Amino acid sequence: MRVGRLTKAHGLKGAIKVELYTDAPERRFVPGAVFTLQVPTSSPWHGKTLELVELRWYNLQPVAFFAGVADRSAAEGLIKAILWVDHDLAAASDEEDAWYDHQLVGLKVVRDGIRIGVVSQVDHLPAQDLIHVKTDAGEVLVPFVKAIVPTVDIQSGTLTVTPPAGLFEELPEDDDEETAPNAASPGVDPIVKADVEPGVEIGTETTVEPGAKSID
Repeated sequence: MRVGRLTKAHGLKGAIKVELYTDAPERRFVPGAVFTLQVPTSSPWHGKTLELVELRWYNLQPVAFFAGVADRSAAEGLIKAILWVDHDLAAASDEEDAWYDHQLVGLKVVRDGIRIGVVSQVDHLPAQDLIHVKTDAGEVLVPFVKAIVPTVDIQSGTLTVTPPAGLFEELPEDDDEETAPNAASPGVDPIVKADVEPGVEIGTETTVEPGAKSID
């Protein structure tokens, strides 16, 4: 199971920034944890493992220190490496209503018994988790909270949503907000198309005395 990806060297002592693929880093990224590496076959790290020394947080960004990665040069050689661990179901979280990302991705999203999309991605944000639901009309971001996602059934492969109005569709306009064509706003005179003789500009007032000719 993928749990992270190494993204960028941090500092000069071999630290590497990590993009987490797990919602339980406090359990997966503990000192002594060993990760299998997914790297190109041409990489000197191909077929090797990494042992975590420490995981720190800098400005909400996880930064890892690994055994055998002593400097920035070594860290840069691991950029884009993907970290894998054995998927141990017995070690899965005992917390109720807790799932791994890979368990959620691919679930059919159901509303009122009707399939409306499929989970394509899970984002973990400081405020709350978000699930990306791919629908026929495009992608919708759904807060992963009990009020909106009351049921997740891994065995049946479904995720039930009870979204607020407007989350999956445009809110209908109120009838009293509709304006009839060419209707004037209150207090504003309607615009009337005037009959104007050729050669006379609209908005130009021309006064001609009786018996006199106007000069163009």
